[in-house]
Amino acid sequence: MERYSRIENKYKREIVLLKARPCAWSKCTFCDYIEDNSTCLEEMIQINTEALNHVTGQYGVLEVIDSASIFELPQQTLQQIKQIIQDKHIHTLFVESHWIYHQRIQDIRDFFGIKMIIKIGVETFDDDFRNRVLNKNATFTSIKELQQYFDSPCLMVGIQGQTKEMIQRDMDILTHHFDYGTISIYRNNSTPVKRDDQLVQWFMQNYAYLQDDPRYDFLYEPTDFGVGD
Repeated sequence: MERYSRIENKYKREIVLLKARPCAWSKCTFCDYIEDNSTCLEEMIQINTEALNHVTGQYGVLEVIDSASIFELPQQTLQQIKQIIQDKHIHTLFVESHWIYHQRIQDIRDFFGIKMIIKIGVETFDDDFRNRVLNKNATFTSIKELQQYFDSPCLMVGIQGQTKEMIQRDMDILTHHFDYGTISIYRNNSTPVKRDDQLVQWFMQNYAYLQDDPRYDFLYEPTDFGVGD
């Protein structure tokens, strides 16, 4: 399992994949990423310390991800990140959170005290598909409400049941309302949710140019950030 990498295109930054407590939601129908979690505090701290020790601060930008939300990391790890921010002169921090924590987003911004880009796994702006099919429990009622808390939506493309119209709307909202975002091509995993290869092919024919848009990360494979397995 790779837990440290550098992203050297678009928004250059270092990235660490840390180990966290189980996701507080853990019910998304398409997600088996939650298997990389732990209930052993000692294990989490050890693994996280090893990953964070690689951070050099060379870009002044750090991204911290885990199998849940930033709020599921041990307090000791959060304090370690805060110390690294000071020691390595980090000025910008990327983290991710589930919608269920939206009322606590300002708390985490205040805790770290630097510029933060808060990601959220939206997957799609189609409310019915997001919450009924994917069971995301991301129940924001408007783009404006989402923007009150989060800076960077993560969108998934190529899931069976999605339509071209859904994806067109998703890309339109992303490119017109957000300066940061992640577009991920869905890959089959251990869940029953399957990839629509024809939809992926159509998307790549029509939206491949977004790979070069400096505002958005584009993941054709989940490991394109250089972490994970």
